[in-house]
Amino acid sequence: MIIRWLGHACFYCQGEGLGLLTDPFDQQVGYPLPAVEADLVTVSHDHYDHNAVDLLPGDPEVIREPGEHKYRSLLVKGYSVYHDEVKGAKRGKNIIFSWEMDGVRLCHLGDLGHLLDAKTIEAIGELDILMVPVGGVYTIDAKEAREVVNQLKPRVIIPMHYKTPHLSFELEALDNFTKYFERIRREKHWQGTKDDLPSEQEVVVLDYLA
Repeated sequence: MIIRWLGHACFYCQGEGLGLLTDPFDQQVGYPLPAVEADLVTVSHDHYDHNAVDLLPGDPEVIREPGEHKYRSLLVKGYSVYHDEVKGAKRGKNIIFSWEMDGVRLCHLGDLGHLLDAKTIEAIGELDILMVPVGGVYTIDAKEAREVVNQLKPRVIIPMHYKTPHLSFELEALDNFTKYFERIRREKHWQGTKDDLPSEQEVVVLDYLA
């Protein structure tokens, strides 16, 4: 399985003989538009920096609702949460998605705006790789992201949704999050199977130009 970061909250995950893309964005965001042709796309919520499915090449299947979704060999589960700390009163709802590819359990938090309750933590279950927003402003901030990591206990943490030179609006810097961790490495992409997961939790910062 391979995971590439295309910028913001958009990842392209290849495994199980198919490609899954998360939260495609439009040209207002500042990154180059996703050019990969995915089989399946997940949309965590209906904002322009996460839902630009119409700009993607091809004709992918799209998941934008919570619940269980089966696509070929892949089972994708969506969990309804909120985009803010006041049960959606500011920015509405958000969907966390989890799935398993080539034996690796992944989870994408979308624009999560709050810490998780016990019911959601139990529903998500054991994780290997967590894609977590860390830039604050519209989502949990770095400190809260660390707390969510502690709640879900993934083996690999991939930060997303933070300020970079490409991004056209203000979010907090990645360093605000990585300062909480000792094991940090930067990669062009993450590639491997269950056997390649680290024995100790680590942060993997992906290059958005990979």
